Amino acid sequence: MLNEREDAYRVLLLWLKDGSFIKESGLSPFAMELALGVCRRHLYLEYFVKSLTKKMPSLEARVILEMGLFQMFFMDVPDYAAINACVELAKSANLGESTARLVNAVLRTARRQGEPALPPQRVRRVSIENSVPEWLVRRWFDVYGGDRAEELAKATLDRPTEWIRVNLQKTSAPVLAEKLGITGSSILYDRYIEVPRDVGVKLLLATPEFVKGEFSFQNPSAFEVVKLLDLMPGMKVWDACAAPGGKTALMAEMDSSLEILASDSSASRLEKMQDLMTRLGFTNIKTETIDLAPASAESRIAATSRSASNSSFRTPNSEFLFDRILLDVPCSNMGVIARRPESVYRMTPESINEIAELQFKILENASTALTPSGRLVYATCSPDPTETTRVIARFLKAHPEFVKVGEPILPGLKDSRLDGFFAQALEYKK
Repeated sequence: MLNEREDAYRVLLLWLKDGSFIKESGLSPFAMELALGVCRRHLYLEYFVKSLTKKMPSLEARVILEMGLFQMFFMDVPDYAAINACVELAKSANLGESTARLVNAVLRTARRQGEPALPPQRVRRVSIENSVPEWLVRRWFDVYGGDRAEELAKATLDRPTEWIRVNLQKTSAPVLAEKLGITGSSILYDRYIEVPRDVGVKLLLATPEFVKGEFSFQNPSAFEVVKLLDLMPGMKVWDACAAPGGKTALMAEMDSSLEILASDSSASRLEKMQDLMTRLGFTNIKTETIDLAPASAESRIAATSRSASNSSFRTPNSEFLFDRILLDVPCSNMGVIARRPESVYRMTPESINEIAELQFKILENASTALTPSGRLVYATCSPDPTETTRVIARFLKAHPEFVKVGEPILPGLKDSRLDGFFAQALEYKK
């Protein structure tokens, strides 16, 4: 299995050097588990390495040591196998005989001494133990209190639950579960089937049922968000930040009479949606590249306020208002760190403030396309107040013609298997 470890090593180096996404690397199941595991526990493993060395080794050697420690303490790999494999990996990576000896010595010391003691100060301890940057742990302590903050930090280490969404236009959840051999799994909302841990996602992707469009992969949080739209037959719906298309597809599956425009600022991401639509067999979806970001809003939005252009929203191929708008805005991904572990290392306090400003502008621009009495759902996969309730409050203060419909939803709070979404419905009261 040296080849798989070499693949994981290569991908981890790319991640640490330029921020590449690990899940997009096409690794084997073992290499993916290893690479994502090291990423999730990077701060702790780095702390572990520091406790074992007088001077931190090179980045390449640190990656191999972190891989070895993860296999020894967090995977079902015998210590001797992990140590030997890491020594061979150092050699195959041409790091020199001295690095191979260092890897061997450090990992053998770790096996003998065990895991290091954690810092006594609580915020620092929670940060190291759960590999969440200290500034973010402190932020969670301030917002949620110590106990809830520690729960959130621990949850980032969990292996996320995988779900498949059943296309009810083609089959049913019980029938599909039997076809796939996953009977006995939890079923939510009559359309989501929990994927057992021992069933590989790659195997499901290769099934005839997937190819024929009988199911897709999606967390049930998406259904909770879409329900807030209160969709009715024949409505015109705009999914304004649609790619990669999961919620667009869900809406089309729920009601084939909906007239859906799916747009995104990225033409390449939108192109990938075409394969999804073809596989699922939808005819009620149109796609269009529309950039709602502030830098290009004036060129793509004909009306920046309702008094201009008779409240019309114009794209190059359409000129009408929408009954419903779904706005799943770009965010920090703070609610899905377990699913996207790289995101926690990308965040800074400044980046969260910047993205909140972007979210507000996107919300303002998209809202001009809503028909009177229409409904817009603002959603993020982050529960942070800066990206959620504060954006909503700012928008309502600037636009009193809009009102909140009910309280925001946070599906992940009621079921830990669900992603940490926030969603708030708004209506335009002309």
